[in-house]
Amino acid sequence: MIEDPHHGDDHGEHHHETGTMLGFWIYLMSDCLIFGILFATYAVLGQNYAAGPAPADLFEIELILVATFALLFSSITFGFAVLRMDMNDLRGTILWMIITGLFGAGFLYLELKEFTHLWHIGATPMASAFLSSFFVLVGTHGLHVLGGSIWLIVLLIQLGQHGLSHENKRRVMCLSLFWHFLDLIWIGVFSLVYLTGVLL
Repeated sequence: MIEDPHHGDDHGEHHHETGTMLGFWIYLMSDCLIFGILFATYAVLGQNYAAGPAPADLFEIELILVATFALLFSSITFGFAVLRMDMNDLRGTILWMIITGLFGAGFLYLELKEFTHLWHIGATPMASAFLSSFFVLVGTHGLHVLGGSIWLIVLLIQLGQHGLSHENKRRVMCLSLFWHFLDLIWIGVFSLVYLTGVLL
């Protein structure tokens, strides 16, 4: 019986891919715990205004809605990028990922604009427990989006250099999971922090 000389390589590659995806899922679960703690902290401290401004006094809901739609659309465009990748369309994959990055950049710009405005009017993390928990929760999510955007730029460079290799496809799928995860977290942030804060 003749052994396939590539059989061992295929097995090792499959094992490596399984290990990579498992490790990434474990990372996402740990991130879920972090955000769960931050959500719980905000739920406890979110109404402690220390005689300062309340959410309804601070939040510009129209601006937040634009930022929310930007992030939601970025998740949709990333889905298009994955579809083009499945068709082995490199140019289409890169195009939709660039569009995703632009939506992500728009979201980050609007969040930075909001933070700058709040800081300028004195609504800093030191002003109250509400603002401390707000800045930590929303800021942590924003840092994740920034990290995801940097990862996206690096991945675009790798796609340009090596095309839709097996490794790059796996990286695109990992980033896709991460990006959709951030989208889900933001829906929670928008509902708990902004929508509830303005309506109640």
